Amino acid sequence: MRKSHPVRRAVLAGAATVSGIVLLLSLKPASDPGSAQAAGQAPPAAAGQAPQGGVNGAVTGDAAQTQYGAVQVRLTMNNGKITQAEAVQAPKGGRSDQITADSVPRLNQAAVAAQSAEIDAVSGATYTSAGYKKSLQSALDKAKASAGAQQGSGNAQTLTGDVAQTQYGPVQVRVTVAGGKITKAEAVQAPKGGRSDQITSSSVPRLNQAAVAAGNADIDAVSGATYTSAGYKKSLQSALDKAPAGGGSSQAAGSGGGGQAAGSGGGRAATQTLTGSVAQTQYGPVQVRVTVAGGKITKAEAVQAPKGGRSDQITSSSVPRLNQAAVAAGNAQIDAVSGATYTSAGYKQSLQSALDQAGG
Repeated sequence: MRKSHPVRRAVLAGAATVSGIVLLLSLKPASDPGSAQAAGQAPPAAAGQAPQGGVNGAVTGDAAQTQYGAVQVRLTMNNGKITQAEAVQAPKGGRSDQITADSVPRLNQAAVAAQSAEIDAVSGATYTSAGYKKSLQSALDKAKASAGAQQGSGNAQTLTGDVAQTQYGPVQVRVTVAGGKITKAEAVQAPKGGRSDQITSSSVPRLNQAAVAAGNADIDAVSGATYTSAGYKKSLQSALDKAPAGGGSSQAAGSGGGGQAAGSGGGRAATQTLTGSVAQTQYGPVQVRVTVAGGKITKAEAVQAPKGGRSDQITSSSVPRLNQAAVAAGNAQIDAVSGATYTSAGYKQSLQSALDQAGG
């Protein structure tokens, strides 16, 4: 019988030892960020980074005012990642046209590449870049909040409505919603000074109680506080409109049965009432509210529109036609009404921001 050569046995033993060491090392759990990432585990998200967790659709940031005009960014997101960025508002007129045309496409590309608001300013467009980054960050913040609400829809949410301007001063409402019900309502702004102090102190607590009891904005006005009540209801409705789709019950989703989870089917068949951001025009603000059911616009209305003097006639003529066009088109790609260019532009902008809240 042939004997193994001593040198050969030594080589084989050494190889076995090395293989064992390699195997043991490969089984060692990754403990540092680099090894965790290599093992397929996502590293902690940095501040301002695009939120992961299934955020889909369009998210529009707040308009950032700059020395040369407003900048507002809209993001299209897929599974929490930025797939497209665009400026729906940017400085215009004179030299600003050239700067905007040169800088905005580069900022858009940078936002998609960075997946955050940590992007470099474009040389020669310092103010536009700063405004872009600010609006971009607010869009990411909204997406993050939406993702958090979707992941923990049973948790309490604090929603602050838009400021409603009244004849005697602004009214703004904040509500806490838990389990689809309004658990707390408060006015963070209300008319004050002179007679208004007494009216506010008397009416606001009653309006707060009514909002909690009703669970929506369909509440009665307080006698002797008509303007404050109207502003309260308007701001309350806008707060409820900000609740993420599917995040609340039909009780806290708005008045008139236009709840966000109305109907037994929920989900895609749900009816939502969505109020767009206020669009400022040369002749006054425009704000649109839409009702969406089954992915289609079933109703559109302007809750704010230019008024006073010639504007009254233009508004009364153009807004009904814009409302009809929105329902017919099912989106914000509608034609401007002849003779109402500014109102039409503001209407389309607010309509788009309303639809962005539905992710559509």
